[in-house]
Amino acid sequence: MSPWKTLGFRAAMLSLLIFVVLVGAWRAATLPDAKPPSAAAVKALSPEQIEYLKMMGKDPTAATSADAGAEASGKTGGFPTPWQTASTAWKLLSNPFYDNGPNDKGIAIQLAHSLGRVALGFGLACLVAIPLGFAIGMSPLLYRALDPFIQVLKPISPLAWMPLALYTIKDSSISGIFVIFICSVWPMLVNTAFGVASVKREWLNVSATLEVNPLRRALLVILPAAAPTILTGMRISMGIAWLVIVAAEMLVGGTGIGYFVWNEWNNLSLSHVIFAIGVIGVVGMLLDVAFARLQKAVTYVE
Repeated sequence: MSPWKTLGFRAAMLSLLIFVVLVGAWRAATLPDAKPPSAAAVKALSPEQIEYLKMMGKDPTAATSADAGAEASGKTGGFPTPWQTASTAWKLLSNPFYDNGPNDKGIAIQLAHSLGRVALGFGLACLVAIPLGFAIGMSPLLYRALDPFIQVLKPISPLAWMPLALYTIKDSSISGIFVIFICSVWPMLVNTAFGVASVKREWLNVSATLEVNPLRRALLVILPAAAPTILTGMRISMGIAWLVIVAAEMLVGGTGIGYFVWNEWNNLSLSHVIFAIGVIGVVGMLLDVAFARLQKAVTYVE
């Protein structure tokens, strides 16, 4: 077995061990407390004993009432166990496309809404940031003129634009796309400009010697050389976009994985919230892996 395969196997085993430890810690943290006293036991206590237990932070009357309410409603309190969360995941994944109204849609439908918004906002950002980054990277004058605006606008939180977007656009879904556009532009713009400006001068001099026209030089010389840096900016932008869309959907509501998390929190369904957090993490990882492979595919290794 090659050293790389051995390293991969050992890393996989270590990851599995860490996962088992985390699940074990989760299970240990959600072990049930001692059973509260029954109603008969509470009635047998004297008022002085009840008052003493209250002073010690153990109110037997409150515990009994909460337990009775849980039994009547069929719900259990406390943080969900790994088994409860796994059962919830199986239930939601077994029927991911159901649609029972505005506030009750399957996880696949919610995820599709979020991915659609991210794709539209990210695509618009690509159409703006990459050509503008090319122009900035090829023109020192344009770089100096636009750099102050980029440095001022880049640190602004994308969610800070949400009130203005809602006021001007007056549509929550389009406002979410606009926020994705804003957060995706800057990493792509900066990385594209840096990649274009960092192209080896020897290659540009050769193209000038061969009298290559500017368009062919941009497409055949500069773009292949700057592609890894451009893909790095796109990868960063996608990560930020997926991060921001969840928060934006929590604010604007309607549909999406972020709204699903907020809606389930309002319903006090913590197992649904934990499952949705896991889905968000897995989708984000898959998006990052996809861009990492694209970046590797366009990277030239000498």
